[in-house]
Amino acid sequence: MQERVINILLVEDDAVDVMNVKRAFKKVNITNPIYHADNGVEALKMLRGHNSQPPNVPNERRLILLDLNMPKMGGIEFLQELRRDPKLKATAVVVMTTSNQDQDRVEAYNLNVAGYILKPVTFTSFVEIMATLNKYWILCEIP
Repeated sequence: MQERVINILLVEDDAVDVMNVKRAFKKVNITNPIYHADNGVEALKMLRGHNSQPPNVPNERRLILLDLNMPKMGGIEFLQELRRDPKLKATAVVVMTTSNQDQDRVEAYNLNVAGYILKPVTFTSFVEIMATLNKYWILCEIP
């Protein structure tokens, strides 16, 4: 079963949203390892490694849950950098954001995201979305 593990990198600057994702994972028994970065700069360091250190997030079977509105490097800028990197460009990304702007949605899909989810208002909705995402990535063949 170890080969089915998906390494999830949550790129999110809001501590409440980070807590909600982790609580929702626990509630629906998602046991995949979850790594956290506060912004795109930190996430890239975790994916690439830094100062001759190996990546914090294993190279195999990665999925990124990405917020768009963050300090230092926002989600769209992060996606652009991720897609330019030959070693990272195939990484699956699901945007999870409060932005309901058509421009953000179009830009994200143009950068090959696997999905675009609006953050729910209630914790119950958060749990439902995490359960649905879990079913989705179980069915997908993530390299």
